Amino acid sequence: MREESRQVNIKGMHCASCVRRIENLLGKTDGIINANVNLASETMELSWHPEMIDLDSIADKIDDLGFELVLPREEKRIELQVDNMHCASCSAKIEKQVSGLAGVLSCEVNLATEQAVIVFDPGLINQRNIRQTISELGYQNRIISAFSQSATAKRQEKIRQELAGMKQRLIPALILAGLVMLVSMGHMIGLQMPGWLSADQSPVTHVLVQFFLVLPVLWLGRNFYIIGLPALLRATPNMDSLIALGTGAAFIYSSWNMVEILAGIEVAHRVHDLYYESAAMLIALVSLGKYLEKKARVKTSDAISQLILLAPDEATLLEDDEQVQVAVDEIAVGDLLLVRPGERLPVDGVVEKGRSSVDESMLSGESLPVTKDVGNTVTGGTLNKNGVLQVRTSRVGGDTMLSRIIRMVQSAQGSKPEIANLADRISLYFVPIVILIACISGLSWYFLGQAEFAFSLRIFVAVLVIACPCAMGLATPASIMVGTGRGAQLGVLIKDAAALERAEKIQAIVFDKTGTLTYGRPELTDLINLSRSEYDDDELLRITASVENVSEHPLAEAIIRATREKGLELVEVDSFEAVSGRGIRATAAGKEIIIGNRQIMEAEGIDLQAADKKNQTAILAGQGKTVIFVATNNRITAILAVSDRIKEGAKSTIARLKDLGIEVFMLTGDNEETARAIGFQAGIENIISQVLPEEKSEKIRELQDRSLVVAMVGDGINDAPALALADLGIAMGTGIDVAIESGDVVLMQGKLEGVLTALELSRATMRNIRQNLFWAFFYNTISIPVAAGLLFLFGGPTLNPMIAGAAMAMSSVSVVSNSLRLRFFKTPQG
Repeated sequence: MREESRQVNIKGMHCASCVRRIENLLGKTDGIINANVNLASETMELSWHPEMIDLDSIADKIDDLGFELVLPREEKRIELQVDNMHCASCSAKIEKQVSGLAGVLSCEVNLATEQAVIVFDPGLINQRNIRQTISELGYQNRIISAFSQSATAKRQEKIRQELAGMKQRLIPALILAGLVMLVSMGHMIGLQMPGWLSADQSPVTHVLVQFFLVLPVLWLGRNFYIIGLPALLRATPNMDSLIALGTGAAFIYSSWNMVEILAGIEVAHRVHDLYYESAAMLIALVSLGKYLEKKARVKTSDAISQLILLAPDEATLLEDDEQVQVAVDEIAVGDLLLVRPGERLPVDGVVEKGRSSVDESMLSGESLPVTKDVGNTVTGGTLNKNGVLQVRTSRVGGDTMLSRIIRMVQSAQGSKPEIANLADRISLYFVPIVILIACISGLSWYFLGQAEFAFSLRIFVAVLVIACPCAMGLATPASIMVGTGRGAQLGVLIKDAAALERAEKIQAIVFDKTGTLTYGRPELTDLINLSRSEYDDDELLRITASVENVSEHPLAEAIIRATREKGLELVEVDSFEAVSGRGIRATAAGKEIIIGNRQIMEAEGIDLQAADKKNQTAILAGQGKTVIFVATNNRITAILAVSDRIKEGAKSTIARLKDLGIEVFMLTGDNEETARAIGFQAGIENIISQVLPEEKSEKIRELQDRSLVVAMVGDGINDAPALALADLGIAMGTGIDVAIESGDVVLMQGKLEGVLTALELSRATMRNIRQNLFWAFFYNTISIPVAAGLLFLFGGPTLNPMIAGAAMAMSSVSVVSNSLRLRFFKTPQG
């Protein structure tokens, strides 16, 4: 049965109970495979069988809960600035012509603003065709904001507007609530009230001033009632319901007392039994908390914002030897782009002309610029430092490396670890239980404790407003968003929260040798000249490389490359014969040359006494190097050693992993002696040698059978099955395309320090999540009984509802603020 997956936005969520209700409903719906809701990003990762249920039906079910699922639309919208329009006929002509294009859904041109808004189907027509049509009519045009076309950017802009609106409502609410407090409780801090405002001298004026001051505060906080009361009526209460009930009860009770004061009933008593200041301050303080929380939550997606901003809005297209400024969205595969110094590369491509150094730090975390020459690949979002490049595009739009990284990080930020399940289960029932506790507490004090109604009401309100489901709902996703985002900034891409959770539990880590622990490219490491009276080192190297150049042996490439790096010219080879498994016989520069292993030298009767002097060959072999003998005219003249060098930082990384209590293994196809020599250089004692590529996954399974939680580090090319089988697959980003598909964690650089970063970041993130969950549970476990009057039973104080509301507001802020500390996570030093 066909399966579809998509990320959708959910509007109207306010706390963890909202999340749990949506997941609970969809989890019981036929056709739904998976539904993971993220409160922090207000999104849902949804998988379903389209044969059983469609998106519209899912949207209706969510709508019945009081939320809104924002369905994706297969259309695109651009805004153009159109020049040279002079009258209504100009705008009408553009509208008619553009609207008639196949794929254009609507076109509206505003003559006064000189702007056009066009909605079109990107599958039928592109921006370049639309803009070209307008240009052909004689009107120059340009895109106002290409960046705003990004769904993520639009959401962030929407959040900024929401924050601005919240701030506009918050400031007057705080001022008015402060005034209510002064009028109501000013005398308690020694503030002398004028006679016309005094509770004792002018009780009517006193109560009316408070009433008319609190009304606009309630209006500014009307969303608590608009959202909370309908949710309560649907028997699905949320945090807004708690605030609406608490403040509503205080307001209604105070208003009834006001009516009795106006009627002259027990005026002296009623005038001191008002709770307008509680209602006003609760609205103001909770609004302040929500504003601070939302502002902090925006910062949790800073890493995504920074990645999006890496892509420029426009690029310079080279077309018929002319330079044309085009929007990045209009670039097609195969276009030739001009990238000047100081500009960011707009898309992925290959350098066709020019040479420059490119700063790839924001993508890979690598601080040093990388030199790019003709034929080198370049990545969109990286910064061209000092040269002019002409780049032939190879990937555009959603296929670029930057887009794929952004999608991967967004997907990780929307996922949930197992640790979040407890909070999700509790949050589903949390608000109804709090309402029940509030009712029981208030009624118990009134009927069983013989307390006054005002005291019981204060207990009821305090319990309602101190409970904080938001802290529980944000504890996990806020940390996941910041942690995975910080990882992306450091060049570590984490696929999902489950991988982050598994990374923390790793007990054993297996390194593939070639291309992971080593550079994956044999290099000439030693040249020992045994005939200095006849040949210098360069002459020996030149002759050897000339013969090896005819050979097809993999080790020959190392010798030839070393010769070219020295700028030495090769000589002509007159004759050549390969001896299988042993070496080469050749004639070059008038000399008979034999190159190969010990067996060919002994077969040719060449004396190796000079080579074996001081155990030179044994020492080289013991270092994990391949020894090559060179003889000219039947005399040994040189020893060469070729090795795939251990990566810089390997030893310190391995040492740090051991300090973390992790067993380290090396997996290689080399023989035992060579493997142990390389392992010794890296500081690895556990060697698994002579392993064929297809046997790697079996070795991982053997370690898992020992009840070890195993991570595998490889390049994802010939070890993809082992990466998939391991509890955590860590793919080195040197083969980035394959790595993204095969690894749970992708290291954008080929540096082993990235393994440390991934593991320690996972530990820091999971530790942060536990801190958040502990605070959320501890806060609610302690604060609710205190608000219910537990301390008062033993002679202690009661909790003022205003203090309770302030504590609730700050609890969710503290959780998000704690999560934001992960933004300062540093790459560990090995």
